[in-house]
Amino acid sequence: MDVREFEELVGRARELAAGGRRRVLGVAGPPGAGKSTLAGRLVERLDGLAVLVPMDGFHLAGAELARLGRADRKGAPDTFDAAGYAALLARLRAPEPGTVVYAPAFDRALEEPVAGSVPVPPGTPLVVTEGNYLLHDAGGWAAVRPLLDEVWYADLPDAVRVPRLVDRHVAFGRTRAEAEAWVHRSDEANARLVARNRHRADRVVNMGP
Repeated sequence: MDVREFEELVGRARELAAGGRRRVLGVAGPPGAGKSTLAGRLVERLDGLAVLVPMDGFHLAGAELARLGRADRKGAPDTFDAAGYAALLARLRAPEPGTVVYAPAFDRALEEPVAGSVPVPPGTPLVVTEGNYLLHDAGGWAAVRPLLDEVWYADLPDAVRVPRLVDRHVAFGRTRAEAEAWVHRSDEANARLVARNRHRADRVVNMGP
């Protein structure tokens, strides 16, 4: 990403944090586009003014995906608790004095969500949340976009994004053949779904070099 653009994003995030009330900033985009990296860098630069709450904490557990017959589609919209995510965002938008909200996270080593992992103190002025389906407009996901003050779309050319995604799966234990099969069957189907709502973002961020 261009350094100047990143500094502009940091500046805008600081403006949101200084708005006088809790704001929620979303970072959306397809798998492998760099959403987590961008969101993490923003939060780090804001020096305690923001906390990162990942959408991936609302993955359904592996046992539940198996029960539902969806384990081979893990990462698709119906493999998350979209209503639970929307309910958390609604709660985060209206912090209660003296009450810390605990959000779930996703452990990539375990490939499972972990409850109560992310503390969000009531005095933190900005929540940054990132994930594939922040702009998705079907089912329970339709409730998410109205709960976000802004959404930025992380964009990366497929020629860079897809090999990066394969490498990530390999790093977490799949063989290269398994990783390539998963990416082209599952992740890329999800990427096309995510890209369909790119136009709903407030800003498109070029994540390329």
